[in-house]
Amino acid sequence: MLVKHCVISALTRSTSHSPSSSSSTVLRRQQFLVRTLCASRTHLPKLIKAMSSTSEADAESVLRTVTPSLDPERHKGQAGKIAVIGGCREYTGAPYFAAISALKIGAALSHVFCTKDAAPVIKSYSPELIVHPVLEESYTISQFSEEEKRKVQDEVIGEVDKWMERFDCLVIGPGLGRDPFLLECVSKIMLLAKKFNVPFVVDGDGLFLVTNSIDLVKSYPLAVLTPNVIEYKRLVQKVLNCEVDEGKAEDQLRSLAKQYEVR
Repeated sequence: MLVKHCVISALTRSTSHSPSSSSSTVLRRQQFLVRTLCASRTHLPKLIKAMSSTSEADAESVLRTVTPSLDPERHKGQAGKIAVIGGCREYTGAPYFAAISALKIGAALSHVFCTKDAAPVIKSYSPELIVHPVLEESYTISQFSEEEKRKVQDEVIGEVDKWMERFDCLVIGPGLGRDPFLLECVSKIMLLAKKFNVPFVVDGDGLFLVTNSIDLVKSYPLAVLTPNVIEYKRLVQKVLNCEVDEGKAEDQLRSLAKQYEVR
């Protein structure tokens, strides 16, 4: 339910200006975001119109508007590079489906950053995905001192940092799980993404993370939250300190967006 508001905010902010310190990579990413979501500025009204109705019948219009067309003239890498942050020993399906779906609708390259236990399983699902077994869970470092744990965390962030500037978008949360050490590492990855102005979609257990750490997405216009009914209920309970009221659904959504400082 937050997607509608956050996508329009991201488009408006991305196309209206660019930071004075922008590198060519950041500029390329901003242009790609606009190109992906609405092909050009002339198609922005079409996107807004498609998203302005509450009818489920408009879902196809939205998808057709935001999905980039396949172009036989493009070469490898020009259709966007995405990275899924998620996948642990219990959950390997969600990050696979998120990553492979990006490829199937036209993305050029799809990466998965997961735990070492999840990597062989995800690799076995498809040779098309680029899998990075760099994330760590608490049980693998249970015997480590606090200093050693910090070192491991720095190594995890360092591995992701090597790639961050190349990505056009992150998907954070599919199959992530709720391991405390893993979530702490992902929190720092989100801060790194914000530093590079990389847009990210937060789903699954990533929403559990931001529900308890609002500052990770607060005031960041390139963050898109995709809660289901239960996840949205948790967001409302945690952030607004009340229950979901279907009779005041629009007002509650606006209040929630205001708390996250998104428009």
